[in-house]
Parts: sequence; C-alpha cells; structure tokens
Amino acid sequence: MNQPPHASPLHQALPDLARWTGFFRNAEIPVLAATAESLELMRANEDDVDANMLGELISTDPLMSLKVLAYAAAHRSSRLVTDAETVTAALVLMGIPPFFRAFGPQPTVESWLADRPDALEGLQRVLRRADRASRFALGFAAHRLDPDAAVVYSAALLHDFAEMLLWLHAPDLALEIRNRQRADRSLRSAEVQQAVLNIELGDLEQSLMQTWRLPELLTQITDDKHGHDPRVLSVRLAVRLARHSADGWSDAALPDDIRDISQLLNLDLAATERLLHEFD
Repeated sequence: MNQPPHASPLHQALPDLARWTGFFRNAEIPVLAATAESLELMRANEDDVDANMLGELISTDPLMSLKVLAYAAAHRSSRLVTDAETVTAALVLMGIPPFFRAFGPQPTVESWLADRPDALEGLQRVLRRADRASRFALGFAAHRLDPDAAVVYSAALLHDFAEMLLWLHAPDLALEIRNRQRADRSLRSAEVQQAVLNIELGDLEQSLMQTWRLPELLTQITDDKHGHDPRVLSVRLAVRLARHSADGWSDAALPDDIRDISQLLNLDLAATERLLHEFD
C-alpha cells in the first residue's frame, strides 16, 4: 500500500468501480498525527510493548487499523485456519518486532492535507463519526452478549473508510458530495455518490475489502446490504445514530433511529434513549 507521498489528488471522477478500486488499491494511507507520534514512542521502547497495548492504540484510528488489517491479510500464512479479524489478533500473529519493521514512521493526515484545511475539516468530521459509531456498536454488541463484539467494533470503525480515502485523495469530489447534500437534505447519500463519483462508496468499500482480502466476517458485517444479521444491524444503526447525532440530539431522524435500536436491543424507547446517552 505504498505510493509516492502527496501524490496528485484526483479531480475528476473515475468511470466505474473497477477503476476506483484500482486507484485506491495501492494508495498511501496517512494516519492521525497522534497515532504516528505514539507509534514512534513505542518503537523507542519496543521491548516493553505487547499486542494488547499496541492494538489499543491502533484501534482508535480507523486509517491505521485499515493498514494493519490489510497488511496482515496480505501476509497471512497458508497454515492459518482463521483470519485475524481484529487489529490485536493481527498483531499477535505478526509479532511486535515484525510490526515495527513493516511499519516505519507514518505519514500523517494533518501533513497530507496541510494545504487543504477544508478537506482536513471534512475528514476529521468523518473520523469523529467513526469513533462514535464504533463505541455505539460496541455498546449494542455488549448489550446483546455478542461473542463477535470486537469485530462489530472494528466494522463500525471502518464502515466509512472509503469516504475517508476520498477526502484524502479526491478532496474536491468529497466536497462536491457534501455541498450537494447540504443544499438538499432530502438527497440520499447513495444517490449523490452515484451522481458525483459514478459509484456508491459502500460498493467501493466492499470491493477494496475483497481486493485486500480482509477477513470475511469483518467484510460481511461492514456490508449494509447483508439483510437482518443482528451484527450488521448493530453496525448500520450505530453509523446512522452517529451521523444523525453529530451536531446534537435534535435531528428529526433520531426518533426513527431510537425506535430501530430499541427493537434490536429489545428495550423500551425510554430505556434505549438512556442507554444511548451512556454510550455517548
């Protein structure tokens, strides 16, 4: 996943899903500056670092999480029967010294978009939403006693990674999508994405996850089109809730979200609302 740093951004939409997948397949993925800095501090004390400590750090950064999971999948031993479905599991299989050898000092989001404060603000908004969605999803999974709670967390964290990549590598197109939606709140996200990009970002995510051979369970749970699987519902409703409550708890769509979440968790509306504020 290496590309010359600060490769020229894309200004025009590519024609189809195959071209978009090819564009992002080997694109550089910068990470949060706080993640990059913490990794360097850990590198200096490598002998004191374990997989849980490192995994806890990386799992707060969707972009670094994506890089680690993609690398682990690409270097998966043929002897392994199961996939590494979480960052910590990937680190356990990889080992700490091999991780630091594979991942040198990381390019940062803040440097990458230093001359595009509008795009940086847009990306940071998506990253904040991903953080809240992952916490909501984990809360839903824990309430349901889901044994795959850690994977549900990862799926919610990564759910909008294609949008993150768009802000990094095609900021003008990301801004066009945002501006159209702000001008007309009734527009569906998929409709705007198709009009501006010739694809839906959800389809791009699934294509990239399959191209990078990410774990099947993680890929499945991230796919909104996977029907009524409660793990998929946990992620989809967490992402919806994080989106609609990004600017407070007064959005007109929130009552529908709370109703659907109450059905998922088998709680009444008042208990659901109390629980959501605890998760937040």
